[in-house]
Amino acid sequence: MKALALPIRPPYPVMDAELVRELPRGREWQYEPKWDGFRCLAFRSGETVELQSKSGKPLARYFPDVVAMLKSLSARRFVIDAELVIPTDGGNSFEELQLRLHPAASRVRKLAAAHPAVMIAFDLLVDEAGRSIAAEPLRERLKALERFHADFAKDIERLRLSPATTNVKKALEWLRRAGASLDGIVAKRLDLGYRSGDRTGMVKYKVIRSADCVVGGFRYLEGKKVVGSLLLGLYGEDGLLHHVGYTSSIKDEDRKALTTRLERLRRPPGFTGRAPGGPSRWSSERTGEWEPLKPVLVVEVAYDQFTGGRFRHATKFMRWRPDKAPTQCKFDQVEKRFLSPDAIPVRFR
Repeated sequence: MKALALPIRPPYPVMDAELVRELPRGREWQYEPKWDGFRCLAFRSGETVELQSKSGKPLARYFPDVVAMLKSLSARRFVIDAELVIPTDGGNSFEELQLRLHPAASRVRKLAAAHPAVMIAFDLLVDEAGRSIAAEPLRERLKALERFHADFAKDIERLRLSPATTNVKKALEWLRRAGASLDGIVAKRLDLGYRSGDRTGMVKYKVIRSADCVVGGFRYLEGKKVVGSLLLGLYGEDGLLHHVGYTSSIKDEDRKALTTRLERLRRPPGFTGRAPGGPSRWSSERTGEWEPLKPVLVVEVAYDQFTGGRFRHATKFMRWRPDKAPTQCKFDQVEKRFLSPDAIPVRFR
């Protein structure tokens, strides 16, 4: 990244959040949706715009549409903390964000033209005068962000303010209304400055969901003849069983007996629709080899996100469901309902 004429320059560690089981309560806390996107710090100095990921890596080459949008603002110096999302007909698509991370600039430009990204801003660290306000309390930075947006971006559709509330009940209602289109809720202390690289003063409450899945196959543990992971499937509207992910959270003491049980059920094809291939971009499984099973076992698993037709991360085994018919395990369990930022009032004061 280029050296910018700003008091805060990339790479700049973002303020991070600690995962909690329950949202904190009190007048000093503000709540925001945790959107399912890419965290992004946006820096502008004159005609130069840089985008930085949460990990500190440059993002600008993957989001030329966002760079052009920020260059269109009359404000020539600022630093904004935000989330990048890509709206599609089915909601915000994490899959489309992943596709942007492509080495070919021509491919990135084509994707940006087809599905432009939206920046949802939730903090201002450097104002339009080039002054750092990171040390000021969040409530003051939010006032500055609202003024900035009103003065420079109120007619810019792809730069929006994040909804926020000081009412925890309203925040939890967002989750109920939004279904899987939100990753959770973020709570921030209104009385604290921006704590770069720290997790104090900011927490995240993530929604853990569960789904009943058919076990369509399994993989052996690497180097051993015992089960390492169960391959999960859901039935689509086409009546076919599609591979959607895996769970490897099996107790060591259960592996031997479970292996014997599974080996008795080995029967191709296992999955009649989309089948497991090699490792996916989200999977940590190392081998593409798997054993097909007769689709008679149903397992309930816990997951955090379902994107692009599969669980984004490994799921957690919860329990066997002998009471559930395999044909009842369908995609309607994990389908998203989309909640737009515009569907929530921006501020509850």
